[in-house]
Amino acid sequence: MKLVFERSAEGRGTRYLPECDVPERLPAAALREKPLRLPELPETEVDRHYTCLAGQTHGVNDGFYPLGSCTMKYNPQINEKMASLPGFVNIHPLQDKESMKGCREVTEKLEQLLCEITGMDAMTLQPAAGAHGEFTGLLVIKAYHRSRNDTGRTKIIVPDSAHGTNPASAAMAGFDVVSIPSDDHGCVDLDALREAAKEDTAGLMLTNPNTVGLFDPNILEITRIVHEAGGLCYYDGANLNAIMGIARPGDMGFDVVHVNLHKTFSTPHGGGGPGSGPSGCKSFLAPFLPGKDSPQSIGNVRSFGGNFLVEVKALAYILTLGREGIPEAARNAVLNANYMRVKLADIYPMAYDTICMHEFVMSLEKLKHETGVSALDVAKAMLDYGIHPPTMYFPLIVHEALMVEPTETETRETLDEAIRIYREIHEKAVKDPEGMHRLPLHTPVRRLDEVTAARNPVIRYDFDA
Repeated sequence: MKLVFERSAEGRGTRYLPECDVPERLPAAALREKPLRLPELPETEVDRHYTCLAGQTHGVNDGFYPLGSCTMKYNPQINEKMASLPGFVNIHPLQDKESMKGCREVTEKLEQLLCEITGMDAMTLQPAAGAHGEFTGLLVIKAYHRSRNDTGRTKIIVPDSAHGTNPASAAMAGFDVVSIPSDDHGCVDLDALREAAKEDTAGLMLTNPNTVGLFDPNILEITRIVHEAGGLCYYDGANLNAIMGIARPGDMGFDVVHVNLHKTFSTPHGGGGPGSGPSGCKSFLAPFLPGKDSPQSIGNVRSFGGNFLVEVKALAYILTLGREGIPEAARNAVLNANYMRVKLADIYPMAYDTICMHEFVMSLEKLKHETGVSALDVAKAMLDYGIHPPTMYFPLIVHEALMVEPTETETRETLDEAIRIYREIHEKAVKDPEGMHRLPLHTPVRRLDEVTAARNPVIRYDFDA
């Protein structure tokens, strides 16, 4: 398709705004030397351009989207309706608190419910994304140790199966990262943890269920080891969808958590936003949270109270499902994942062939060795069937990994169709491995040179080309 600049024609367009009827008071230093080069199109062409763009994207509303670890669940329309109410849309963050009582009730209620679900005592809604929530929680941990003059605690323990944001967040917060291996069952190696947990340990970052979709049976022992070493335990809430309403991080021994509203609580994923990653903690850490009236607070990590309309959507979701619906959604997510795992295990070897939680990881190492068809080839083939590929090559501890998370919002009929497609692709891989390297064939663009695109991205339009 043509870019919007390529559709442009000088002098075209529709002007709805009236001419400025007040004197311009901009200082000369603030004025452009050249006019801003914007595309000029009539409204019909603008509409067609964005409609065409929308047709080339793929979301949960388009089809199956089993992106492992990202929990791409459906966003109920009632959430959007609540977030579009005039009383929520038309507020201004600088209004006085008395005129925002309804909005404050929303944020306070959401904080209360998130604390109840996670087993925490206090919550801040300021963080604008999951990794931002991680960073916030780590700053809280750092502030806690400093308040005790325990400044020798400089290391954060992170399992080798962790999300890449975990070591990155720890490093950004000024900690040294200590990686520990997983055991043969895909869970934390307790001996390695005991060896790593020392007087310089500030904390541990962990998600449970973990990145390979397994609930660690030793979780209480894990948190005990870290606490006995004087460290704190941080819960990455990326996989909370599997256990919400059933098991609470706070009861597992975690001191700090973050939750992803755009994963667990059905608010939309965005292209870098709108996100929200509330961070919570136990009561002894509450004075360090951002946005709290405390001299020990780490200070604000974002303007005002975070992405408010996203918070409205999350609250609508929690109140709609209620005390019974929240755990039912978690159970259905686990059921759907295990249904697909069992139906595919005879041809796609599972990295850990046991009952999983919300997601499972397949290893295509054997298929690649025998046919030359990689996990990337299989993922690309799925695009021709109109379904989004699962997460590829993650976690790094599984070779040729494909990580599948169907979520609770998919019907059995959808799962059966996806299973049929996965099996058909495997059959093609065995019969025509060379043909697999050319897929997809029916997408708007064919297989791209991803290495060049990553290393030399073209991110602005060249008017002189």
